[in-house]
Amino acid sequence: MINRRSVLRGAGALAVCSLAWPSLALADARRVAEEIAKFTGGAVPVDSPLLSLDLPQIAEDGFVVPMTVSVESPMTEQDHVTRITVISESNPLPGVITARFTPASGRASLSTRIRLARSQRLFAVAELSDGRYLSRAVAVTVTVGGCGV
Repeated sequence: MINRRSVLRGAGALAVCSLAWPSLALADARRVAEEIAKFTGGAVPVDSPLLSLDLPQIAEDGFVVPMTVSVESPMTEQDHVTRITVISESNPLPGVITARFTPASGRASLSTRIRLARSQRLFAVAELSDGRYLSRAVAVTVTVGGCGV
């Protein structure tokens, strides 16, 4: 029987395991850096509060995790968001989603549900029409993984 205590115990064990395998964490960080460089063409994104990445801090079911990404932007011809990508640190495939926007989009925002293999950080990167890149990262604790079930 699954109860809150067993779920929390599992989350704690997962956290301990992630500390025990630092080489795995380094591989994840390198993979994220490669994905961000691929998206930005090597430009370094700036961490910005204009970019919002909203996920629950604790996802009890990694199979269905709600996510919203948005950027505060006027969305005019001169100043708008052209693309947003979300990158997973520990999923088998790091690229979660990439969306394109135009001024006709009205606002730079998307909402969806994603799968997460285990507790990890997610990174959102937005490309602006002036060539700048914004980024934001959040950590999510997953109690039951959603990949490879």
